[in-house]
Amino acid sequence: MADGNKFFPAPRLILAALVAGVLAGAVAVYVSESGSGNNAPAQVAIGDSKDDVACTAKADRAKTVAAAATGQVAALLPADPPQSLKSLAFNDPGGKPMTLADHAGKTVLLNLWATWCAPCRAEMPALDALQQEMGSDAFEVVAVNVDAGDDAKPKKFLEETGVKALGHYRDSTMALFNDLKTRGLALGLPVTMLIDGEGCLIAHMNGPAEWSSPDAKRLVETALGKSD
Repeated sequence: MADGNKFFPAPRLILAALVAGVLAGAVAVYVSESGSGNNAPAQVAIGDSKDDVACTAKADRAKTVAAAATGQVAALLPADPPQSLKSLAFNDPGGKPMTLADHAGKTVLLNLWATWCAPCRAEMPALDALQQEMGSDAFEVVAVNVDAGDDAKPKKFLEETGVKALGHYRDSTMALFNDLKTRGLALGLPVTMLIDGEGCLIAHMNGPAEWSSPDAKRLVETALGKSD
């Protein structure tokens, strides 16, 4: 019995292992929850700018549009309250800086994705199909890649998933994601927001959806004011 603790780890090692396990579990939950519906807070932070005030007045409109989110897109939540997202910044398909304000007059389905995000890979073809069928001067799916580094990996990803209609929007700094996280809109990837032609957030969702489904198309039609 010269060394009774020989086969047992020291208490501090046990504690370290437990902490590491908890942290790993938290990360796993964060990633998995991003693909299982909408877990974002119902209340989101807004400012007191003229644009935010104008958007806040659209609360009833947000509820009406979100009520059309059924079936495959039922996890979409109404903005509570709507807020201006005009200042969201990323690069256009040509690599030039832009903001969401550059899409003024057009309803936008803004989606953030990354090559390492498995749910993103699953839903990207559906987003592409939605853009191909419903994209117009009045509506666009703006899918923004948030990978760090150059364009090589994201472009390869789009080729592998058969994406042809979506523009190659990019933000390699994660500033866009962090902005949405600060606003209480983003928990993980993918995250999707429905934004009207005045840059007002109408509805949002964390996690993937079947965006090429009839449910998604009806939602877009409602957002465009085309539903019965």
